Amino acid sequence: MSIYTTITASLPFIEVDLNLTPQQMSMFINGLKYIIPCQSRFSGKSIEQLVNERYQSISTTVKNCLKDHRIPTANQRAEEAFQALRCILHELQSKKLSKKLGKRAKREYNIVQSIRCLLRNRSDIVIRRTDKSKVFYIGKATDFARKAEEYMLKTKAYQEITNGRCPLADMLHAVQTLLASFVKQGALTKQQSNKISPNLNKLELAPIFLNFARRTTFINGIDVTRKLEQYVMDGHFRSTTKFVTVDVTDLYSMIARQGALEALMRFFEKHSDHGKIGSLAIDHIMRMARLILDTNCFAYNNKYYKQCRGGAMGSAFTQVLANIYMYEWEQHLMKHQEKHNGIYGR
Repeated sequence: MSIYTTITASLPFIEVDLNLTPQQMSMFINGLKYIIPCQSRFSGKSIEQLVNERYQSISTTVKNCLKDHRIPTANQRAEEAFQALRCILHELQSKKLSKKLGKRAKREYNIVQSIRCLLRNRSDIVIRRTDKSKVFYIGKATDFARKAEEYMLKTKAYQEITNGRCPLADMLHAVQTLLASFVKQGALTKQQSNKISPNLNKLELAPIFLNFARRTTFINGIDVTRKLEQYVMDGHFRSTTKFVTVDVTDLYSMIARQGALEALMRFFEKHSDHGKIGSLAIDHIMRMARLILDTNCFAYNNKYYKQCRGGAMGSAFTQVLANIYMYEWEQHLMKHQEKHNGIYGR
């Protein structure tokens, strides 16, 4: 149990006594998405350096987006827009802060620096981001190691690579070899291969799945609220209506790999166009899917491990694969809810 139980806000998980001040604890409670104001004012960099860094970051993102939609980035209109962007950034960096904002920025910057100093001096603790609630977890390093070992033993989803050799080179070679064979066969263009190579998670599987499962997919909390509002407007809400939540324990690491691949194959066969998803043949996608699952490796405590069950948590592909697997399983429940004017979604 957290030692900071007297604070009633949305707490991070803190299982070690850090002797935090109220100001430091308040900063943790702000969460991962909170950004302290005007950080660049304390970076020690010149205005020109800051403007150039911001400009390069923003303009590169915008140009890539424009190129994806075949919009020119070097014509007069684009050049004027990017010049205006640089001027805006220079104006913002040069603008003097109000006294109130300046004091707040300095105070919050000092709080963050004090937290960093505290954490650097505590080699006995670990700080992580929780998987679902997206808040901070801070605990003893020994407890974290024990829990990791217990999880590995419980799921039996991980196998140590005992030859002491980093598997990364073999994984990269396997991916490059498979994609090269697809290019040679004409199944992929060189451009498609280059686009896939850096990040296999960018295959357009998630949008395809969402297109068919949108009715029972909750994108975020607002989406849930809107569907509940519609449910009430349709006159289905009653005093006897029950709200039920279900959690599948360790879904990503415990999902049956062969069963998931078979479900993926059935999904493709049902929703493909002449045996293809986009420009890719089902067989080629399935070969890539197996390759992704077979090359899930990671390093932990100076050892290499290979995942032999399920898929890697945090992987976009694993999430979609699990969703497709569950989508088959939940059909009976969906029909039951629809028959009785209920709502079902994940």
